[in-house]
Amino acid sequence: MSFFTDLAHQYIDGEWRTGSGSWDIIDFNPYNGEKLAAITVASVDEVDEAYLAAERAQPAWAAASAYRRRDVLERALRITQDREDEITEAIIDELGGTRLKASYEVHLAKEFLREATQTAVRGEGRILPSPVEGKENRVYRLPVGVVGVISPFNFPFLVTLKSVAPALALGNAVVIKPNQNTPVVGGGLIAKIFEDAGLPAGLLNVLVTDIAEVGDALIEHRVPKVISFAGSDKVGRHVAAVAASHFKRAVLELSGNSALVVLDDADIDYAVDAAVFSRFVYQGQVCMAANRVLVDRSVEAEFTEKFVAKVRTLVTGDPADPRTHIGPVINTFQADSLTGLVEQALAEGATALVRGATRGNLVEPTVLSGLSADSTILTQEIFGPVVLLIPFDGEEEAVRMANDSQYGLSGAVHTGNLERGVRFAKRVETGMIHVNDSTVQDEPQVAFGGEKLSGMGRLNGDSAVEAFTTQKWISVQHGRTKFPF
Repeated sequence: MSFFTDLAHQYIDGEWRTGSGSWDIIDFNPYNGEKLAAITVASVDEVDEAYLAAERAQPAWAAASAYRRRDVLERALRITQDREDEITEAIIDELGGTRLKASYEVHLAKEFLREATQTAVRGEGRILPSPVEGKENRVYRLPVGVVGVISPFNFPFLVTLKSVAPALALGNAVVIKPNQNTPVVGGGLIAKIFEDAGLPAGLLNVLVTDIAEVGDALIEHRVPKVISFAGSDKVGRHVAAVAASHFKRAVLELSGNSALVVLDDADIDYAVDAAVFSRFVYQGQVCMAANRVLVDRSVEAEFTEKFVAKVRTLVTGDPADPRTHIGPVINTFQADSLTGLVEQALAEGATALVRGATRGNLVEPTVLSGLSADSTILTQEIFGPVVLLIPFDGEEEAVRMANDSQYGLSGAVHTGNLERGVRFAKRVETGMIHVNDSTVQDEPQVAFGGEKLSGMGRLNGDSAVEAFTTQKWISVQHGRTKFPF
């Protein structure tokens, strides 16, 4: 199978189709510029068709045995395992992920599929007491119906499945809108896996399109009850506003400006390794990546020397080469934006301890220090291989600096005293933080999400059940109620 030939289409009600929109999305390999596919975008009419197909198919799926749903998910897992090598190559080609990153994404996607097989049979209701004599209160957990999933380019296979798999497991239907930079890995590939796994037609649909063609139709349409979005806080704010105006639930995984904090008693060599990984994995195009590395001034010199030395060993180049640590950023716009961001920081007084060159979409690592407190780059998500080294004096200042951000997605703290690390972590305003590890973490059973502008709601494990189900109270009166009139 050629993924970029066979799967570069719309997938609506079990059919692979050409879109009827007015222009084509061109899918490029970001490393070598090779044209992978051209996909005519879906129109507003096809948005309607996809949601109506999902609405028709969903009731029978919700009424099916949870074990039948589990069977489909188990087959999807086996198919993913069987095609792991092909999927890995597709991730390398379509989004410029290094071989290490691609393998990690597929590995984690399999774990989320495995978790979803358990989610399918884990639905629970409750029976609650009543102050009314003879009354029984039953609280059922039911699927919401249809879920709209809008996914990002950086981990398109994994992040899409994080919503799709549990939503299907719980009896919902799904419509995916993949990022236009990754329409196959984030859309068609997932549809094909579930099609081959025997998922009934209509339950999973893929619309490759853009707001320029369909506006807010994906969110405003009457059918979807939940919109699961991963992307920038700017777009997320718009998604949340539109969803709220239509009384829809929004689950948002948004931007980050995470801090990795190195306390005075940290294992410096280990902290260096964690910080380099936390910033430069997948070229830094990770919402959880450590933009800021905060280092106690007492160990600043040692940490900086070792950190800079390790960064200089990173290889930038062909993502298909196993020796490559840093591949291309997603497109020329992102490469140019990063170059401009670094130049602005230098103009504002920062010092480049490492100054990477930009060659096409390849952006080499840059390490900046000496930033002024009002430096623009401190306040935003960088989303590229640029890192900021910032000293602090003592824990109180470290907490203040870590919290001095409009974002609060992830973080990490390194210390020789684990309980000290936990106490510190509790004070950081972030949805996730890790003691003596990297900022980039995701596990299928643990609540995933952020605070402040980094998101709303949670995914994974029980949180996914909360996101993609609703509760229904049914009371049963045994005997007769005595009414006051």
